[in-house]
Amino acid sequence: MATYCRICEPLCGLTATVRDGELLRLRPDPDHPLSRGFACPKGIAMAEVQNDPDRVTRPLRRRADGGFDEVSWDEALSDIAARLTRIRREHGGDAIGCYFGNPATFSYSHPLWLTGFMGALGSPHLYSAGSQDVNNRFAASALLYGAPTLVPIPDLKRTDLLLMIGANPLVSHGSVLSAPRIRDDLAAIVRRGGRVIVADPRRTETARAHEHLPVRPDGDAWLLLSLLHVIFAERLEDAAACAHQATGLAELRALAARFAPERTAAHSGVPADRARSLARDLAAAERAVVYGRTGSCLGRYGTLTAFLIDAVTAVTGNLDRPGGAVFGESPIRVDEILRLSGRATYGRARSRVGGYPDILGTFPAGVMAEEITTPGRGRLRALLVAAGNPVLTVPGSAALDAALDRLDLLVCVDMYVSDTARKADYVLPATSFLEREDLPLPFLQLHLTPYVTWTEPVVPPRGEARQEWQIFDELARRMGLGVGALRAQRLAHRLGVRPTPRFLADALLRTGPYGDWYGLRRGGLSLKRLRAHPHGIVLADHQRTGRLRRRVWHKDRRVHLAPPQIAAEIDRLAAAPEPPPGYPLRLIGIREQRSHNSWMHNAPALMRAKGGTREQVARVHPEDAAGHGLQDGDRCRISSPHGSVELPVKVTDEMTPGTVAVPHGWGHRGGWRVANAAGGVNVNLLASPDPGDLEPLAGMAHLNGVPVRIAPIR
Repeated sequence: MATYCRICEPLCGLTATVRDGELLRLRPDPDHPLSRGFACPKGIAMAEVQNDPDRVTRPLRRRADGGFDEVSWDEALSDIAARLTRIRREHGGDAIGCYFGNPATFSYSHPLWLTGFMGALGSPHLYSAGSQDVNNRFAASALLYGAPTLVPIPDLKRTDLLLMIGANPLVSHGSVLSAPRIRDDLAAIVRRGGRVIVADPRRTETARAHEHLPVRPDGDAWLLLSLLHVIFAERLEDAAACAHQATGLAELRALAARFAPERTAAHSGVPADRARSLARDLAAAERAVVYGRTGSCLGRYGTLTAFLIDAVTAVTGNLDRPGGAVFGESPIRVDEILRLSGRATYGRARSRVGGYPDILGTFPAGVMAEEITTPGRGRLRALLVAAGNPVLTVPGSAALDAALDRLDLLVCVDMYVSDTARKADYVLPATSFLEREDLPLPFLQLHLTPYVTWTEPVVPPRGEARQEWQIFDELARRMGLGVGALRAQRLAHRLGVRPTPRFLADALLRTGPYGDWYGLRRGGLSLKRLRAHPHGIVLADHQRTGRLRRRVWHKDRRVHLAPPQIAAEIDRLAAAPEPPPGYPLRLIGIREQRSHNSWMHNAPALMRAKGGTREQVARVHPEDAAGHGLQDGDRCRISSPHGSVELPVKVTDEMTPGTVAVPHGWGHRGGWRVANAAGGVNVNLLASPDPGDLEPLAGMAHLNGVPVRIAPIR
């Protein structure tokens, strides 16, 4: 049976072999029009996750001794609903919160019902893994285009020059971009005479295959400002394109004037002559684009960096044009739906702790611990965690671990007793993505090649597992709440009108720009037509360009290149204090080929290594190793002002001097035997637990460029 992977954004095609309702194996789908027989090891290993004996398949209730007993769904949901109702009655709906992790985004139904449930409660306490990953990208889009969801993607198939900052797509396979064969796309740029330049503190797998531009951790904003300085100083900007598309060009020119490459080199790590050459190349290329991802998001200036990435693309005339940064269109009217539902927000509300702006209705997870412990109206007393593991993923995670003990109720909806779920009052079993129907709703605008697909479940749910939307729907019913994005929808839900996600998906497809309009347009999209094309449907060769003025949400329909928030961030950057003494190195993270955040370390196929089992190691440059008395394979202690961890060292010249790299998502203590046995440490213990240390414009976690020191353990 044909289906598609929902681990990361390429959404590669898979074929499943099933016998008597049991998944036997997964393989790449050779007939998928985009992935064409490619799938990474994680996608194939989902067969082991699906059949994992450690999976939770029945509701669990916590005992006084910390263990769990199986209970019925009715018993679990009745007690949870009653306790939530009591908390709501005594303290208000704003005493109840929810955190959802990365996998939730890959379900079309889960986020819709979860946010609808929180809207019915009237609670602002919605948190997501986005504040450890991507929220600064949405904040930058809100400032630039007026819409946080209007995110440009690099037109890899037509560009001549690609500058990638903090991205390693040969391992991650692309992010905020759906391009299943991205390795081939990058190689094709070079074959047609173009260039791929990878700016990173580490010579990553992608950098080894292309041109590596070493940068200092958290130096990206300095580099980008130096590029703008050169472009403006030498009059290399595309004045006609800017006049047509944007406002604020003169102000941006003035802001960049202070950042000559000679000044920025010490901060960016890029010599002045190389920065000048790169700026000229970007301006001279017929088609060029700048693209950044997670590595560029997790420093102290993540939103500024994301903003400047688009600004460089815009001033060189490469925004909304073939080979530059393009704006994908969806076969579902996403922009209109977001406008009507009021979900596309930035700064409409502020967090109780820290005063951070909301992004798409969510607040930064880095404030959750203090939201639980800080007294007053709106204190977080009950938390639902869906497809997430914040104890391992938020900054200063020890503080959150301790704070969870002060909740009146903690419920985790998950496939495992994760490191977070081990502290829950209830663990409710969720389906895997192979056990549900799906539509790649959040990614339809991010496909490099316009495309849409639908999948039916491959196998029935294991045990008593349920889809997340069903759990939230039933909780709402028992609490007398109506779930829905709109007030009328919530009222209808309370009165018993409860359309399923499948019904809504069909309606949105049929009334979209490619829809069949219920038979009025022959050959248009509908759920029936998608089901007849199990490998999906390619809608066009390329995303359309020349439509930016129609997509921008600012009232003047122009890109804003110098909003006051960005001017203030540039001032903050210029006045940045010196790092604390005694911590000479800078810590960065790594995306590993066989890991995906914290939830795939229990698959034996992904944990095997030559001669044994994979282990987490700290990568250190030979100069730093020698200077700190370390040899390859030694155990070391890495310390920051906030904590310390111990793990083995790998000495490698792939690192730039002064930088230490440690993979995230390790150090398990949950109910997963393979993951626990793998050992490792939670590197986020080195990050600051102080909400005041979050990035101000998006509340992003500061996980890259953390000051550390390293010492051998004898």
